[in-house]
Amino acid sequence: MTYFALTNLDLTNPLGPLRRAEMLIRRDATLGTISDTLAGVYGDARLVEQDSNGLMLTYREAAQLVDLWAGGIAERVEPGERVVIATANGYEQILLCLAAARAGAIAAPVNAEMRADEIRHVEQDCHAALTIRAPHEVEGSPPLGKAHPADPGDSAALFYTSGTTGKPKGAELTHRALVGSLATAVLFPSMLRRDEVVVSLSSAHIMGFAVLMGVACAGIPTYLITHFRPGTVLDAIETRRSTAFVGVPAMYRLMLEAGAEERDLSCVRVWGSGADAMPGELAARFKAMGASVRLPFVGPVGEATFVEGYGMVELGGGVAAKLSPPMLGLGLGESVGLAFPQYHFKVVGPDGEGVEGDEVGELLIKGPGVLKQYWNAPDATAAVVTVDGWLRTGDLACKGPFGTVRFVGRDKDVIKHGGYSVYALEVQVALEGHPDVAEAAVLGIPDERLGEVPVAVVRLNGAAELDEDAMRSWLDERISDYKVPKRIIAVDDLPRTGTEKVQKRELGALFER
Repeated sequence: MTYFALTNLDLTNPLGPLRRAEMLIRRDATLGTISDTLAGVYGDARLVEQDSNGLMLTYREAAQLVDLWAGGIAERVEPGERVVIATANGYEQILLCLAAARAGAIAAPVNAEMRADEIRHVEQDCHAALTIRAPHEVEGSPPLGKAHPADPGDSAALFYTSGTTGKPKGAELTHRALVGSLATAVLFPSMLRRDEVVVSLSSAHIMGFAVLMGVACAGIPTYLITHFRPGTVLDAIETRRSTAFVGVPAMYRLMLEAGAEERDLSCVRVWGSGADAMPGELAARFKAMGASVRLPFVGPVGEATFVEGYGMVELGGGVAAKLSPPMLGLGLGESVGLAFPQYHFKVVGPDGEGVEGDEVGELLIKGPGVLKQYWNAPDATAAVVTVDGWLRTGDLACKGPFGTVRFVGRDKDVIKHGGYSVYALEVQVALEGHPDVAEAAVLGIPDERLGEVPVAVVRLNGAAELDEDAMRSWLDERISDYKVPKRIIAVDDLPRTGTEKVQKRELGALFER
């Protein structure tokens, strides 16, 4: 999910970037060789600094660690076997995935904060030959020296879905899916000014993995905060004068509540978001906190750029992006943006035929990142990948201008209410426009007479108190009557997945009570 790339290449030689790009953008790039390639491009430039354990690595040092750990893994597993990477969140988890691939194994990163039975499910599902819970477990062996031969179309890793609708499934992704499109980040002009991106994402989830890999390919130093806390992130950006931040919409909401507008964030030139729909009004407020440039004797001028990516684990990360330039309201709202090269979109109705005009259908995507299969789940694979290679995303969309599509919501978030289709996202956006609401989740609960009825759970701003009748009356003026939630409940926090998405299935129990 490389949505911006302000690199640190040496421009003193005008041919330098082109020569280095030639080194990096290779058709045979794999997870097992990418660390060597990046070390050859960026050498002793800083790759990452991590807040939790003081880790600080250059590209060359990272490549050496990958080769060392690959040697330890190769002594313990055979090529093609699965290795579960259950380390604490951090850059070491990324490097261990590269090391497993370098040894010819298939990495399966998991969030170490998952319950023991959840990790055991992953181990059993993929028949893991090895589980690594700390890097020292694969130290003490000689470095591997050379990556195990692999084709870009070979399986590289298993990324397990968040499991919001049942047991997590392992999406089997190729080397091409995970690194094939990221290397082009090196082409962006660089070294025009200092850059650093702050990231606080899970390295075991596809967005975190893809963002960190993409930023590395772009040559941008990363400051990695392993456990997201809004105040910690704001402190880091403000004191380090970082120039970019990448997160998910929930993080932006929490940073706003933590006083982001009272901080000096004018150092930020690029805000990035993904994993969920970003409200346009929220993105606009963060754009205003940043700046386009800082001029001598003048200070910060303009506002930041906001970049939003669209993707999912079954696509190996991001496949589309939209950009909202400084001082313009373009690129905000419901469009998923323009497809990346080699990716194609289409919107189809229940009959599989393309929809027209504003008609809503399911978004299908085809391209090199589409998963090979769900591991050990042929029926689940057949349900999402068509015979001609299109991925059924489960996202509802309609056609937009210039080849874009407009995101409407998840297929499972359509509430069938008395013959009407209520799109949960539309109601959520309306609720979050209320001055007392910080965040909302809308879902449907069974109703004997109407099939389903829409209900909502909200987090309120500050000391606000919920007046349910008044809030429904407020909504009556903004959305159709049949879309207004029949019940609204206020909570202190919303249950979330590892990628900060709200777990709606857990909210249904509130209405049962």
